[in-house]
Amino acid sequence: MSDGWRGPSGGDDRDAHGGALVFGLLLVAAGVAFFVSDQLHVDLGRAGWPAFVIVPGLVLLLVGLAIPNEGGLGAAIPGGLITAVGLILATQSATDTYETWSYAWALVAPGSVGATLTLYGLLHRRPDLLDAGLRTAAVGIGLFVGFGIFFENVVDATNGHSNTILRDALPVMAIGLGVVIVVRNLLPARSSRVPASGTRASDTPTMPPAPPAPPAG
Repeated sequence: MSDGWRGPSGGDDRDAHGGALVFGLLLVAAGVAFFVSDQLHVDLGRAGWPAFVIVPGLVLLLVGLAIPNEGGLGAAIPGGLITAVGLILATQSATDTYETWSYAWALVAPGSVGATLTLYGLLHRRPDLLDAGLRTAAVGIGLFVGFGIFFENVVDATNGHSNTILRDALPVMAIGLGVVIVVRNLLPARSSRVPASGTRASDTPTMPPAPPAPPAG
């Protein structure tokens, strides 16, 4: 019996597609990292030491994502946590903004946990994990934006040492996140109720109408 997005194809096909997708995601991540470092003039030489954190985290994450059963989450989630810590350390080392840990922790947990669940749900056709991951990641982003605005734009806990682009981007991120939440709550909710028998309402047989009663003589 199939569940979620699982189709009739075998596990080997799913693993092959999952491995190709993971490789593609790594290429995209590498390209984005180099593009951002070039645009923001980030010195990768100074940020090189966090690679000793990022690489083991990525290996553990990929091993967990490659395991088709839920046991893979036991490796994928810690791998995502370690990778997120390494990426944040790399950014802070390159920009000398270690003060941002006052709110960047939200990207580690619950942010990276949600991102890992989302990736696992996409790779293994698990809509339940995909939905849980998106919700958890949204909580992490919300905490990051909320605490970031407080520490950066309200109390200036970093004493102006943080990146100006980040200080300006946080209010924009808050607006965008708020708009998404408002629109999502204004849209009519789709009914997800299913008959107890597991059949659709349209498949339920209906009784023919009763014949009219004969007229009284």
